[in-house]
Amino acid sequence: MLYSVAYTRECISIHIGQAGAQIGNACWELYCLEQGIQPDGRMLKNPKALGIDDSFNTFFNETGAGKHVPRTIFVDLEPTVIELKVSGCSPDEVRTGTYRKLYHPEQLISGKECAANNYARGRYTTGQALIEQVLDRIRKLADQCTGLQGFLIYRSFGGGTGSGFTSLLMERLSEDYGKRSKLEFSIYPSPHLSTAVVEPYNSILTTHTTLEHSNCTFLVDNEAIYDICSRNLDIERPFYTSLNRLIGQVSSSITASLRFDGSLNVDLIEFQTNLVPYPRIHFPLASYAPVVSAEKAYHEQLSVADITSACFEPTNQMVKCDPRHGKYMACCLLYRGDVVPKDVSSAINTIKKKRTVQFVDWCPTGFKVGINHQPPTAVPGGDLAKVQRAVCMLGNTTAIAEAWARLNHKFDLMYAKRAFVHWYVGEGMEEGEFTEAREDMAALEKDYEEVGASSVVEEEEGEEY
Repeated sequence: MLYSVAYTRECISIHIGQAGAQIGNACWELYCLEQGIQPDGRMLKNPKALGIDDSFNTFFNETGAGKHVPRTIFVDLEPTVIELKVSGCSPDEVRTGTYRKLYHPEQLISGKECAANNYARGRYTTGQALIEQVLDRIRKLADQCTGLQGFLIYRSFGGGTGSGFTSLLMERLSEDYGKRSKLEFSIYPSPHLSTAVVEPYNSILTTHTTLEHSNCTFLVDNEAIYDICSRNLDIERPFYTSLNRLIGQVSSSITASLRFDGSLNVDLIEFQTNLVPYPRIHFPLASYAPVVSAEKAYHEQLSVADITSACFEPTNQMVKCDPRHGKYMACCLLYRGDVVPKDVSSAINTIKKKRTVQFVDWCPTGFKVGINHQPPTAVPGGDLAKVQRAVCMLGNTTAIAEAWARLNHKFDLMYAKRAFVHWYVGEGMEEGEFTEAREDMAALEKDYEEVGASSVVEEEEGEEY
């Protein structure tokens, strides 16, 4: 007699460096609330009453003792970040410290010396000491999966561990798990704010080395999210907790279809198929709506048309660049909660009529839609209001080339004087890697330019005949 086996599509989350660990805290806090899992890993008594099925297996592994352990690892080259951030001893993370019992001790991997904001240290020296331990732990997590869908990698471009160690890990993941999706949530350098002088070096070096290993990279910049929190939530001085919880909502929306039922579910592989027209052009902009405080939520309509329109406002997008200066190649709209397809179609038609939202000529449809009936979860004591519906937009636009051009310019200013280069060469890196990475970034800028301009060239050629 044959029994049908439920097919789960598991995802393994990898949180790298200080930024990755802090985002990880916010994400797992949210996932636990959504799935009805308590801070110690035990499921609430009657998950069926909450409308929760066994889809939690996507992100959690149930042990024999009935505890649910996240399918994740936290990695940092220095011990303090993971010990403090995950255990909640750090002043700004006290609220999330209650989840310290959730993780298996072996999932929290830390080295003995930090990467010191140096890509070369993260990749060639201190990172080498930790890579085998990390891969071994990932292998154990992968063995516990029945249908591993892929990896979600959280890191920052500017830090030493986030840039250097991630590039080393991504190469090894490509070797060991070639066909599996690798989606990144990367903190991108802000235009005016920076936590490290050498951010442009680290960012360009890591983008060059991970370009062919990452399937899709969702860029988020602290300055853009900081402005969203200040403006929409009336928080005068937002903490990283507020910023990270917003990123958590984006991450949750992207994976909601794997964890809950919906009328239009979107797979991780579907993202790439619909969002990435060419392998190198895989850096969509993320935006989320509604970002609204409890006081304001009572006075706002927040219809499907309203929240969809909000996602296309430049002020609500999570990277500082203006989409009105570019063209969209593809756009993924992921709705959650009380949403019906008819309202979505109407909202998209309204967007298409706007002159400010332009698509490249060679992509007439442009929109991929996902609808999930599970409403977004608000973190108790958090800044976001509890709402009936929300949407996360991932838009692949040529306007992101603005951000690359800005970063390349900063790189050029420093590299022209060979400033700080000796720190990288001293860790065993060759100076030629800088010029190689910069040339690759120039090619990436040109790729975006050609993608946006290709339709214009064809029109001009057509007029000549």
